[in-house]
Amino acid sequence: MSAKPATTPERPWFSSGPTAKRPGWTPQALSGAPVGRSNRSKVTVGRIRQALDMTREILGIPADYKVFMMPGSDTGAFEAAMWNLLGPRKVQLLAFENFGQLWADDATQHLKLDCEVLSAPYGQLPDLTQIDPTADLVFPWNGTTSGVKVPNADFLDGHQGLVLCDATSAAFCMDLPWDKLDVTTFSFQKALGGEAGIGVLVLSPKAIERLNTFDSGRPIPKVLRLKKKDAADPAIMGGDAINTFSFLVIEDYLDALRWGQREGGLDGLIGRCERNAQVLFDWIEQTEWVDFVAEVPETRSTTSVCLKFIDPAIRAQPADVQAKLAAKVGSLLELEGVAFDVTGYRAAPPGLRLWCGCTVEADDIEALLPWLEWAYAAAVEALKVEGVIA
Repeated sequence: MSAKPATTPERPWFSSGPTAKRPGWTPQALSGAPVGRSNRSKVTVGRIRQALDMTREILGIPADYKVFMMPGSDTGAFEAAMWNLLGPRKVQLLAFENFGQLWADDATQHLKLDCEVLSAPYGQLPDLTQIDPTADLVFPWNGTTSGVKVPNADFLDGHQGLVLCDATSAAFCMDLPWDKLDVTTFSFQKALGGEAGIGVLVLSPKAIERLNTFDSGRPIPKVLRLKKKDAADPAIMGGDAINTFSFLVIEDYLDALRWGQREGGLDGLIGRCERNAQVLFDWIEQTEWVDFVAEVPETRSTTSVCLKFIDPAIRAQPADVQAKLAAKVGSLLELEGVAFDVTGYRAAPPGLRLWCGCTVEADDIEALLPWLEWAYAAAVEALKVEGVIA
């Protein structure tokens, strides 16, 4: 077995959600949280409004779009949009990774909509030329579990139906075309390394019009309900909490937003992300045993970078053996304390997944690369000794 690398990442957090906290974070960042206060008090309402205003400012969300928080993280925000808005038109859903498939399953099995699912295997995008501009469209901007993103927004030009975009692993790291998106969701714990449990929902005037004029007739749970007396609830649209939020979570989000402003706003955060990804991309191009799951370079995620094994001797092994190898690599890295939670998603091709979002440091990715080489070689050797690999 080769010697272990001498240098280790200072911050070994490469999980794809919750992601790494911003550099320099400590629990002291939460010391000003208004805990023990009513969520209707001036100070707590003020914290929510401040976070929403900073979100709008950093992301460049238009002034006539509504921005508010939802319980249940990104999942709760996206479910609320689907349950309240979908139904009057045919719906098309792009399913090219786990969460896109989740929304497709909800649309077909639970909401029972008139819908069409445009699917693609892990590593590919569906045929975007098959999108019907008159249909409502549901899709993830970036496939967190596949490492595949849409390359641009050209396929949304002239779209007449509502466009619902799950942007949870794209927000703050990729430039989103707000003029082409009617519903956009993300969560603190993915976008900026915040604590989990709250999602952000952004609605365009077109989406608000749909909310005001469409009644699905279906019962909607209170925590997903966006209407009051047959119209958009003005309190929720104004930023009020739909239920009681954790103000430790919101304080943490405010801390991350302030850091984002210090880093140069959206341009600075995207730049950090792209520098991180490029360090990893350069290594992948030079490494013989691993490759991107995303097959087309223009569709490769710069946040959740998903990798598959391409060593012919490993590719010849059954999928369960490749999965054991991935788990072994992840376990060795975690035991050494150099990288946590880098095994690929369970439904994806066996391999690794590393978060390169804006809260990660490029130097830490650089320091991790020799450890990936070491852990892969050590894992292959260990599985050979165990008789798992012949």
